[in-house]
Amino acid sequence: MTKQILGRYGNNRGHWVGDGFPVRSLFSYNSLGAHVSPFLLLDYAGPHYFEPTTDRRGVGQHPHRGFETVTIVYDGEVEHRDSSGNGGVIGPGDVQWMTAAGGIIHEEYHSPAFAKTGGPFRMIQLWVNLPAKDKMAPTGYQGIGAVDIPSVDLPEGVGKARIIAGQFGGVTGPARTFTPINVWDVALSRDADVTLDLPEGHTAMVVVLTGHVTVNGAQGAGEAEMILLDRKGSDVSVHADGDAKLLVLTGEPIDEPIVGHGPFVMNNEAEIRQAIDDYNSGRFARIAA
Repeated sequence: MTKQILGRYGNNRGHWVGDGFPVRSLFSYNSLGAHVSPFLLLDYAGPHYFEPTTDRRGVGQHPHRGFETVTIVYDGEVEHRDSSGNGGVIGPGDVQWMTAAGGIIHEEYHSPAFAKTGGPFRMIQLWVNLPAKDKMAPTGYQGIGAVDIPSVDLPEGVGKARIIAGQFGGVTGPARTFTPINVWDVALSRDADVTLDLPEGHTAMVVVLTGHVTVNGAQGAGEAEMILLDRKGSDVSVHADGDAKLLVLTGEPIDEPIVGHGPFVMNNEAEIRQAIDDYNSGRFARIAA
């Protein structure tokens, strides 16, 4: 049974996060709420060309609590440091999976090497919710290199799928998740037709990063647009009108209240007030100098 299309979402109005990330928010829990659970938000940064500089471009130290951030770089390089002592540089094809959980402070900048040379920049950052029992879990960091992400050939040579999290065609992705989630980075060639098997009962969406596709023979979607699918059903068909890159996301919904305030996403207002108080009182760990 095919998953029915619930809607097409996108955002033509971008904004800057710091001075290094020109983003368009394609969806968020503020507007779609439980419909996108367990996902909270997806920011698409770029495509943008940066001139060479000796300055640090990016966003400085800021906190998070109650969820995970997943950063996938397509062009350019991002340098990360956090208060758990983790960090590193990720470049094209690499993934950073950060578990903020009980509370973290981190910073994200262009790498010094990329800032020096300049060039095209493109990445996405996805926020993934945590269930109540795990919102105060220890923080974590998974730096996943492109070489560690398995790739699956799609039928009839129409493209490839990189399996970042979850399973596809019997292949398991390297990312460790708290709840069942699939994150597939899909490249389709011109005029490709593919049917993707998706889990029954999962929230599911097809995010178009480049190119233009037609979903289920009915709904077109172009760059920086997301197609949200019904949880009922177990497949979706995609036709690529030209070369296209997609992010396919599915996840088991978390049937719990969502209360967010800026960088904190919890289950009730009292927990938000506690997060703010903990941060303002210095109870979050600090990034080492």
